[in-house]
Amino acid sequence: MKQLLSIADLDSQEIHSLIRSAIEMKQGGRKRMLEGRTLALIFEKPSLRTRVSFDIAMYQLGGHALYLSPAEVGLGEREPISDVARVLSRYVDGIVARTFAHESIETLAQYATIPVINGLSDREHPCQVLADLLTIYEKKGSMEGLIVSYIGDANNVANSLLLACSLMGIDLRIACPKGYQLSDDVVAQARKNGGQVMLTEEPDEAVQGADVVYTDVWTSMGQEAEAPRRRLTFSGYQVDSRLLSLARNNAIFMHPLPAHHGEEVAEGILDAPQSVVFDQAENRLHMQKAILVKLLGTK
Repeated sequence: MKQLLSIADLDSQEIHSLIRSAIEMKQGGRKRMLEGRTLALIFEKPSLRTRVSFDIAMYQLGGHALYLSPAEVGLGEREPISDVARVLSRYVDGIVARTFAHESIETLAQYATIPVINGLSDREHPCQVLADLLTIYEKKGSMEGLIVSYIGDANNVANSLLLACSLMGIDLRIACPKGYQLSDDVVAQARKNGGQVMLTEEPDEAVQGADVVYTDVWTSMGQEAEAPRRRLTFSGYQVDSRLLSLARNNAIFMHPLPAHHGEEVAEGILDAPQSVVFDQAENRLHMQKAILVKLLGTK
């Protein structure tokens, strides 16, 4: 593991190792492991959890994070991505990039001589999903044989979730409306990993007997012009108390946030007893620490 661009960069042993490390971090262990290290945060999209978790993670590990706004960098516009990668490689020890296009992160990684971490792209959100696995492990005690149901748009989170579940022995059921399903190559990769994948257009079918019910926004950043059409298309894909009742009695509800209350998730569900959404958000910090120590911990 020298970069983290995709869940496909990892195997099951590496994911287990990151989870163990994150739990140790959460319990207060391994302090100041990154003394003197510096991390550049290149963000084309705004962020609450990704920016704060990486910034605080570096601070608590003894390092320093430097936030670089779109106006300061202008990836591919103000100067070529390849030049940005080579310059930053002379200054800092690692890069977290949050971009619109996954190709931008791949180009950064191609030209950088330091670790590059995908903080979010249009294709994947690996840091989010690694924190999700940590949350599932904490709440369920294991992952093998669990059923996770994802309801809604087959976006970057869904892609990473599918790849991660397939590596960890978790059965994933995905309910998406026609035209918004997962790409064939991601499904093929998951099945190559040995994952059990159910693809359906029926949320009730996906949630029946599930251990985890997961959803995300119907309209991601950069898709704002599609919002009215998406609200109509996804109107039958809201996670509410009726849908949750079809899952197991001890099922948990997850959402990567930010949530659009009254759209993909009914009002009040984030505060329901099944919801672990804010534990999930907290775990971003602990998992970011594990990722950073793994990638930046040795020169």
